[in-house]
Amino acid sequence: MVTLNRIYTRTGDKGTTSLATGERVPKHTLRIESYGTVDETNAAIGIARLATADDARLDAMLSRIQNDLFDLGADLATPGKTKEELGYEPLRIVEAQVTRLEHEIDTLNANLAPLRSFVLPGGTAAAAHLHLARAICRRAERLMVALETAEPGLVSEPALKYVNRLSDFLFVAARYVNWAPDGRGPGDVLWTPGANR
Repeated sequence: MVTLNRIYTRTGDKGTTSLATGERVPKHTLRIESYGTVDETNAAIGIARLATADDARLDAMLSRIQNDLFDLGADLATPGKTKEELGYEPLRIVEAQVTRLEHEIDTLNANLAPLRSFVLPGGTAAAAHLHLARAICRRAERLMVALETAEPGLVSEPALKYVNRLSDFLFVAARYVNWAPDGRGPGDVLWTPGANR
């Protein structure tokens, strides 16, 4: 259990921060950028939830995802360390979390019309917020891939799968709220190539 009694510690005043292992690293490293962008994704989902609160099923999915994103941050903050090295079991993203996201994508996508073009971010406020979260999530994924390339084997395969599926989930969720289960949504806002030439 995490206990935070004091918010400022002054330990980061010189541009470094601690990983879960206690190792201090510069705040601009790929690892910190990666889990910082995961945190940014989480904050964007929190804003999206303000606009999706009337859909209990979607809100429950987004709530689970927000919790998972803290798991992902913990995973990234504990690079490649084992229980024996740490003295405790490190928190890792697991395949079951990836599988759950896939099932939830399928659930939301089941009644959506097939896509005829690329989708523009917009429509309802909820969709616009979900698209913003998706774009931030894609940036987190790019950073995590760069981190895995720089430090092979220190980003888990389930973590990389999870962030990839999450951006897919957010895309489908944005389409879902635009179509609206009751059929009153505006539908997809589609890209028309060269429309303004």
